[in-house]
Amino acid sequence: MKIDLLVAEIGSTTTVVNAFLGIHTSDPKFLGQGQAPTSVLEGDVTIGLEGAIEDLRKSLNLSSIDYEEMLATSSAAGGLKMSVHGLVYDMTVRAAKEAALGAGAIIHQVTGGKLRRTDIKKIKEISPNLILIAGGVDYGERDTALLNAEMIADSGIKAPIIYAGNIENQEEIREIFKEKENKLYVVENVYPKIDELNIEPTRKVIQDAFEEHIIHAPGMSKVRTMITGPIIPTPGAVMEASKVLQEEIGDLMTLDVGGATTDIHSVTEGSEEISRILISPEPTAKRTVEGDLGVYVNMKNIVDRIGKDVLSKKLNCDVEELIKQHKPIPDTDQLKEFVELLTEEAVLTSVYRHGGKLRNLYGPAGKKTFAEGKDLTNIKWIIGTGGALTRLPHRVEILKQIAKSNKGDYLLPNKEAKILIDDDYIMASLGVLSKKYKEAALILMKKSLGLL
Repeated sequence: MKIDLLVAEIGSTTTVVNAFLGIHTSDPKFLGQGQAPTSVLEGDVTIGLEGAIEDLRKSLNLSSIDYEEMLATSSAAGGLKMSVHGLVYDMTVRAAKEAALGAGAIIHQVTGGKLRRTDIKKIKEISPNLILIAGGVDYGERDTALLNAEMIADSGIKAPIIYAGNIENQEEIREIFKEKENKLYVVENVYPKIDELNIEPTRKVIQDAFEEHIIHAPGMSKVRTMITGPIIPTPGAVMEASKVLQEEIGDLMTLDVGGATTDIHSVTEGSEEISRILISPEPTAKRTVEGDLGVYVNMKNIVDRIGKDVLSKKLNCDVEELIKQHKPIPDTDQLKEFVELLTEEAVLTSVYRHGGKLRNLYGPAGKKTFAEGKDLTNIKWIIGTGGALTRLPHRVEILKQIAKSNKGDYLLPNKEAKILIDDDYIMASLGVLSKKYKEAALILMKKSLGLL
């Protein structure tokens, strides 16, 4: 059978391949999915890819599979590891960090101000895929970013460099890295003026740089022999899908509760009322990653947050026994109920961390109310993707708790926000597909979410 397009999601442990037909028509279809262990350790990711395609062939009951194109997302080989270095943490550093997270990066180090020898030592230990240098509004402070660039250039670190700081430094930055082995990307300032974010150019370059350099990661060297189109970080693909969907249906947030982390992507400018009292700017498209909130690898963190006594009472059993039985995919009603409680805690904790809140400040003129953080009050749609929020029996009710739990001073979605579930679990695949076939991706997304 000739399939139009395959999208591979190359994870750290599992490679998934999704098959699509009719990509060039007004009625594209999701055919099915295959999976196999990721073969990074064997030194050749194509082994796992071929295994996932074979599993797809069996699941579709076909004699063979031919395909026109293959795109991919990847979080293998540690995903997109980055370090971010700016000037003032609450300004340029935060702007640079937002750009990196929105592109799907895993940030292992963030520094503000001039780098120290211990910072350089840590960068070497991290061995990032990319290093982002920012700092200074346009035509403002110059020296910090230049000093940081020189220290990195002289350190022998060979990671690609993205410079997204003061525009006046661009030529100087090019001179610093002129004789070095680092690939250099120079883009617009992420923080060109006070209270102005400009993260999209940096976000795009991060994804382009990731695609260019991912084939050098362990086990990835042969990946281009099979993949014919873009490769982007898996979390960045979910963000791309969320942005495409927001253009069509309005402000939304996408939640992905995984085994190790909980990711939240929101695409909204917020309300005019809140924007007038916002202390500092927030990006329209924002991603946060909660590395302590996972329902398998980091399950004990969530158990401790809820409390074993509380869980035992809710589940009417000894929670210690469930912890011993816990597995990546729960296969009994009691284990599913246990994971649902973990998932609800992960959802609510991560949403409160992602969203902003109102603060009252008291001065000589009396009380003034300010807002800080991301305003989610205009969210019209709450979307669940990932294993937990697409497969658990009470996934819709879990997401409804976001509005129900609002304590009043938090800038969270209200009860009017509608719940959507990525039933086919293909949102990441559709994010990379949208880079080339936007209309087809949108239709497939609507089908998976029950909007068509």
